[in-house]
Amino acid sequence: MLLVAATLTTAACSREPLQFTGIQLGRSLNDDRTVGGFTTRFKPTDTIYAAVLTDGTGSSTVKARWLYGGRVVSEPEKKVSYKGAASTEFHLENTSGFPPGDYTVELFLDGKPVGSRAFRVETGDPKSLYTFPNTTGKPVKP
Repeated sequence: MLLVAATLTTAACSREPLQFTGIQLGRSLNDDRTVGGFTTRFKPTDTIYAAVLTDGTGSSTVKARWLYGGRVVSEPEKKVSYKGAASTEFHLENTSGFPPGDYTVELFLDGKPVGSRAFRVETGDPKSLYTFPNTTGKPVKP
């Protein structure tokens, strides 16, 4: 009986890390915290969303490092536990508007880089109005 209890305790305490499956970037979120419309061009007033997609049952630390002009502007971190496919959402917003230019978000799972996405904030560019829904891949106006 003692051996069975020790085995169950060890199994319950040794959670596997989550497995990275993808990155999404866009300007809206779905109810499941995945990105609703993919884009890499934003208006200064947009909220910018990044999602780290994972699978598996376990716990991990997920981090986003947001950069503008090579400088870190935000670096939030979340400790998560999931069973099955999941999405961890991060967002960047600036109530006074983002300065136009090139930005990057770097994403990490348990301290290891899993990828990055470059994006641009632009004023007056009609392409910053387009998104790519995560169901069709065709541009649509929001």
